[in-house]
Amino acid sequence: MLTNNDILKKLRVALELRDEDIVKILKLVDFDITKSEVNALYRNPEHENYKECGDQLLRNFLNGLIIFKRGPMPEKKTNTASNNPSHKA
Repeated sequence: MLTNNDILKKLRVALELRDEDIVKILKLVDFDITKSEVNALYRNPEHENYKECGDQLLRNFLNGLIIFKRGPMPEKKTNTASNNPSHKA
């Protein structure tokens, strides 16, 4: 069974991300983490400085990764009569 830590490790290797990239990606979704905290996610579970990757951290990483790869979502345009100059009242 894969843990969240395993998923994060595999994504990091597959996408050739460095610890700085992970920190940057998480900052895109306002999730602050240090490089040393990121490094603790990759340690062996028996290591004293091991940190478990929770669901919230992985979810924020995946959401940040979308922004990192695609860019921010464009603002949605509203199509109401007050915002549409071609609409005649």
